[in-house]
Amino acid sequence: MNCLVFDIETIPDVALGRRLYGLEGLPDAEVAKAMFALRRQDSGGEFLPLEQHRVVAISCVLRSRDGLKVWSLGDVSSPEAQLIERFFDGIERFSPVLVSWNGCGFDLPVLNYRALLAGVQAPRYWETGDEDQTFRYNNYLSRFHWRHIDLMDVLSGFQGRGRVSLANVACLLGLPGKLGFSGAQVWDAYLEGDLVGIRRYCETDVLNTYLVYLRFELLRGRLTREHYGEEVERVKGLLRAGKEPHFAQFLRAWEGAGA
Repeated sequence: MNCLVFDIETIPDVALGRRLYGLEGLPDAEVAKAMFALRRQDSGGEFLPLEQHRVVAISCVLRSRDGLKVWSLGDVSSPEAQLIERFFDGIERFSPVLVSWNGCGFDLPVLNYRALLAGVQAPRYWETGDEDQTFRYNNYLSRFHWRHIDLMDVLSGFQGRGRVSLANVACLLGLPGKLGFSGAQVWDAYLEGDLVGIRRYCETDVLNTYLVYLRFELLRGRLTREHYGEEVERVKGLLRAGKEPHFAQFLRAWEGAGA
């Protein structure tokens, strides 16, 4: 079965912010600043409610019988609706196993809201067995099924107090981690027009997630040690063959950590 590891990057939905808070006439940066400030007042932190996020990048690692691929959906000029549609179209066509880090808590709920806004259709994603019996006990929506594996949720034993960051798990396993960029920098990078940098950052996150997933598959006995080693070498081969600078940086950091 195809395995699709995914991650999204988001920015404040300033159009929604204008409507919610009566901020018509303010530039985007000022609207976002107000949204963050109001959120601090309500919760003590700046992380916006899920419906106030707009998707600017969706990156994937696909492991299939044809090989291994890392890429970001669309291009830097693709509108959000097109990114969302491409993501759910991939599920519709191939029914892959989805793998994420905090996908249940963030990525998928955000994608659900944005798909609702964009008018995207995703019947395969929402299938629970009414049309396809194989989805009755293994679908994308149920927390304890395996068609979507949220590694953060699973590895914590489904306990909130046991959850850790991808960056910390990457460090634990000798993986490159964030490489000097974090989600907190995405909005500033977007304002500077650096969508390429955002997409590259997102791609390194899915690479880290995929490598954690391989170790998890070894842990639960679905990969032998030999097969696990082969899959790790496959990732390194992909990075060596790639021409993108962030792939070379990722490989250097990984090998520098003694991986």
